[in-house]
Amino acid sequence: MTEIKKPKKPATTGRPAKSVKKAAPVKRKPRAKAAAKGKQKPSLVNRIWSLLKIPLLKFCAVFVFVFVCYLGYLDYTVREQFEGKRWSIPARVYASPVEIYAGLKMNTQQLLVLLKKLHYRSDAGLSSQARYAVKSGAISLKTRQFVFWDKAQEVQHIRISFSNTEVRSITDVETGRELTIVRLDPVQIGSFYPAHKEDRVLVRLEDVPETLVQGLLATEDRDFYQHIGISFKGIVRAMWVNLREGKLVQGGSTITQQLVKNFYLTSERSLKRKINEAFMALILEARFSKDEILEAYLNEVYLGQDGAHAIHGFGLASEFYFSRPLNKLPLDKVAALIALVRGPTYYDLRRKPERALKRRNLVLEEMFAQGDINVQQLKQAQQTSLNVMPFAHRPANRYPAFIELVKGQLRQEYDETDLTSEGLSIFTTLDTKVQDALEASIKQQLAKIEQQRKRAKNLQTAAIVTRKESGEIVALAGGRDSQQVGFNRALNAIRPIGSLIKPIVYLTALEYPEKYTLITPVSDRKVKIKAEKGKTWSPGNYDNKEHGDVAFYSALVHSYNLATVRIGMDIGVGRIAKTLRDTGVNGPINLFPSMLLGALPLSPFEVTQMYQTLAGDGFAMPLRSINAVLATDGELLQRYPYAIRQTLDPAATYLTNWALQKVMSEGTGRSAYQVLAKDMIVAGKTGTTNDLRDSWFAGYTGDYLAVFWVGRDDNKPAGVAGASGALKLWTALMQQVATQPVLLSMPDSVTSLWIDTATGLKANELCSDVVAYPFVRGTGPTEDAPCVGTPMNKVKSWLNDFKEENF
Repeated sequence: MTEIKKPKKPATTGRPAKSVKKAAPVKRKPRAKAAAKGKQKPSLVNRIWSLLKIPLLKFCAVFVFVFVCYLGYLDYTVREQFEGKRWSIPARVYASPVEIYAGLKMNTQQLLVLLKKLHYRSDAGLSSQARYAVKSGAISLKTRQFVFWDKAQEVQHIRISFSNTEVRSITDVETGRELTIVRLDPVQIGSFYPAHKEDRVLVRLEDVPETLVQGLLATEDRDFYQHIGISFKGIVRAMWVNLREGKLVQGGSTITQQLVKNFYLTSERSLKRKINEAFMALILEARFSKDEILEAYLNEVYLGQDGAHAIHGFGLASEFYFSRPLNKLPLDKVAALIALVRGPTYYDLRRKPERALKRRNLVLEEMFAQGDINVQQLKQAQQTSLNVMPFAHRPANRYPAFIELVKGQLRQEYDETDLTSEGLSIFTTLDTKVQDALEASIKQQLAKIEQQRKRAKNLQTAAIVTRKESGEIVALAGGRDSQQVGFNRALNAIRPIGSLIKPIVYLTALEYPEKYTLITPVSDRKVKIKAEKGKTWSPGNYDNKEHGDVAFYSALVHSYNLATVRIGMDIGVGRIAKTLRDTGVNGPINLFPSMLLGALPLSPFEVTQMYQTLAGDGFAMPLRSINAVLATDGELLQRYPYAIRQTLDPAATYLTNWALQKVMSEGTGRSAYQVLAKDMIVAGKTGTTNDLRDSWFAGYTGDYLAVFWVGRDDNKPAGVAGASGALKLWTALMQQVATQPVLLSMPDSVTSLWIDTATGLKANELCSDVVAYPFVRGTGPTEDAPCVGTPMNKVKSWLNDFKEENF
């Protein structure tokens, strides 16, 4: 038997042997089948996708990032402006309100002129505020509701009766009670506009007529309270209605979109603007309530143009077209304003009344279709005419020279941005009646002077008029043309003042009563004064004559230069400069002898301040052009109260003013009484500079003080002196506006004595050729004139004393 051999064991290496599995048999595919089912190539789409997948995903990520950032930017833009101060509201500048009372010098025609300035309308039925009616010599009117700095004034129904040239009585029609005084709303004389020249009167949604909201939604956005800022339903409906009517009746943009376009964007017609409009409308709707959006729209929508100034919002449009507050408008007027939304120029209520009327009636029909009004309201409103206020352009600055003064004073306390964007109400001191009289006087008198005097050509002027008792500036002219905007001569023309300085010289001397009284003899003879570099100054009189010894007051009355220089040099130029400072002159003063004759350049404004202190009995009163400033909500921000302080000696001031009255009755100003009534006592002083380059006059009545300058801008001779130039303008003005004579109040330190003109000694009223002069007590003559001792005089004096004691 054959032995079976066992296989040999592998050599050990010290490690356990690994088990070896038996490999499974490999099944091979037939070669032909494998070739048929070889590897397939990727399709073209797959290959393109594999190439673009990563860049496309990156692009999408970047696009989403940019889109989100852009939406964030739009969101910030929407919130930033909508949550902050939405509009720049121009400041409104008002004249001083007119107060009417029994006894006021005003006739029917003058009141009608004032009512026209205030945009009151003639209306026999007095259907609303700001209406008047003339009947049987009286004027009935409903005043306008207005917020003053001291109170809010409601509408009053009053009747004003006249007696010739003055107001006889004022009656409250509703109660029958006679009123002591009535204050009318003030005339708006200008505005301080922001750079974009937009104007508006802000309104609150709860204060506007319900018909305004109803009509606006009926014609502009029926689904306003349902959509999300964009209304696809509204777009389709508008297309259908417009196709059916064959004309543009409805728009597809929502009110929110219209607000976005007006508030944030431009009127550019582009796809980009429309996309921005849509996104911003969605953001606006998401961020803010419907009522907030609607209120903003009511204040933002563009509704017309007043010259260079855009009319925005229904609040201002109501005043601009109908001179009424928005909350007082009837249905037909509300619908007329809504008609403007579709196109203020195309449907202009004044220039295109027929087209505007059709659009208004269509608005009414849409409101009826929505059930907002009934048939009776529809017919009544459609039968009413537009009845728009006649166009009255409201210039930014009706009186530009005065407005410049006001703005300059306000800039000391307010930023320029606040003045042009915070909607301030600025109440000024301007009196439109006096201002208009000033402009008329300038126009007439300058033309007359140039016609009569061959050398007087190309004349210019400046003038300031104040209330004598308060220093309030009631009128101002910066040049011959009242509407010219540019160089304001009243504020900025620095010219030598000539003899206008002489009252200051004489007043300073009268502060030394032991040395100078009104009748002290002074020499009006040639004088030589040492000047610089060994030169001498030798002035002369205007008439080139010497007048010898003259009374102190007479030297001022006749404006003698030689006597003035002698008095000034005796008192001292430094003391006179101090008196100038005490009157309110703050500019540089050169202490030269020539200053005594007016070689002192000042502006008309500074001269007015100087004479205001004189006219105010020595009380310095800062010139004021502003009464108060109110915020847009009616809050009082600031008052400008009447402030005075005694700066001049009362006795010396009284004596100087007495002499200035004599200037007008006996001296260089006497030609004024060729025009003024003899009982209209006035005081003033003429001024003329070398070669007739400057013509000045400063004077006052019991109610007004005015300073006039006449000359040429090129500093060539004007050809007129103070009496033949500036005084003519002053007299023409005062003839129109002055009603009260100057009544000086004598201080306790002053007494009046009768003086014998021949001897200068003390007399009494029984003597002949005597004049009563005021003296500081204890400085008058003590020796009696010869006439006092005559027997006849003693008998008359005894009889007068007996009558005073017993009767």
